[in-house]
Formats: sequence, C-alpha cells, structure tokens
Amino acid sequence: MTFDDLAKLYDEKKSKFGDEAFKHISEVLSEAKEIHKKDFTGDDHEQSWRAFKGKNLEKLIEYIIADGIRNIGLDVINGNKLERTEGKNLPVILSRVKRNLVIDYGEFGCHLPDVDIVVFNPKTADVIAVLSIKVTLRERIAQTGYWKLKLAEDGNTRHIKVFFVTPDEDGTLTTKNPAKKGRAIVERDLDGGYVLTEAQIETSKKVKLFDKLIADLQDIFQKQIAESKVQKMQ
Repeated sequence: MTFDDLAKLYDEKKSKFGDEAFKHISEVLSEAKEIHKKDFTGDDHEQSWRAFKGKNLEKLIEYIIADGIRNIGLDVINGNKLERTEGKNLPVILSRVKRNLVIDYGEFGCHLPDVDIVVFNPKTADVIAVLSIKVTLRERIAQTGYWKLKLAEDGNTRHIKVFFVTPDEDGTLTTKNPAKKGRAIVERDLDGGYVLTEAQIETSKKVKLFDKLIADLQDIFQKQIAESKVQKMQ
C-alpha cells in the first residue's frame, strides 16, 4: 500500500461523488486499511496502519487542495519538508517562507511550529495559514492551540491563521452546545476547523465543512492584500 494507492481510492470517490468526495474520506481510509492489511507482513498491523494513516492523510489533504490553492494565487508546502530541509538546500522562496514562520524562543533559538501544511504567497513568501491534519481531534488539538498562541505573540507571525483539518472520526466537532473540549479549543483558540464528513454537524463561523476551506483562504488572502495597500498609502 502506497500513497499513490490512497490517492487512486480518493480519485474513485471523486469520480462518483464530485465536489462532495471529501465527505467520504473515512471510507477511503477504511478501504485503504483492508488493502494495507493484505500487504502487511509482521506482528502488529494496527500500529503499522496508524503510522501509515497519519503520514498519508496529510499527503492526501495536500493532494486534494493543492490545485485549488494555486488557482487563487497561493501555494503549499508540507511542514515536515520545510522543517527537515536546511536553508541552503531550499529554493530561495521557500527559505524565506521558513524564516517568516519561525518562532523566536530567545536564548533557546528559533523553531518552526509543528504544522502539516503551510499555505503561502509564492510572490512574497508571506505565510497566509498553517494547517494541522489529524484523523481525530484528540491526537493534537491542544498542541495546535499552543502553536496558535505562540504565533500570535510575535508581530511577524501574528497574522498567520491556524486551522485544524480532520475527518473527526470520534465526533468531537459534531455539536456546538454542549461543546466537547476539542470543539471548545477550535472555537476559542484556533482560527477554525474544517471537517471531512458525511455526518451532520452544527457549523459555526469557526467550524465548517471542508469544502469552505479554499474560499476562506482566498478571502483571507484578499483582505491581507487590501490591508497591505492601505499601509503603503499611509
């Protein structure tokens, strides 16, 4: 089982369900798990599958959104790639993206936040948003809230939006009132959460279905352009 196999399964859903294919991500993962199990040789398939699912869900979300993001004048890069590649080995624009995202810990150095996808302006290297992607919120939602707070502390990174993207397989985001802990963190501490699900969820200004992500990024981008023009005129 490879990422290409996973992407092929998603493309089959895309052919069947069109723009609503994102609602069937959990089905894609379930089908992929069966294929992965047939190919697996070892003692602990569940552990192997969890590692594969976590790593490749990030890639799958990037695969789904990359074209849409580029169509609105932005670009994406995997956060791990940005973290692991030294500046001298990065293209100039990505080296600048990296510098525009680091958090300054004073005497303890500058470090990148743990995020899965970085959305940036390829003309200026300005970081527009970062995405954390997990199957369920309990896996990393509090940590994502921490990174939002750290980015907000510095004037250079304060504008960066922090979003959580998830199939929400444990239903943490389903109801707004009463809210579970994960929903409360998304509503109060993050800039929003986008859900890939067929389930009925109580949406809000912060919690939306995944198909709203590109439009929201475009809106954020346009507002930042407008603000930049105003600042130059002052």
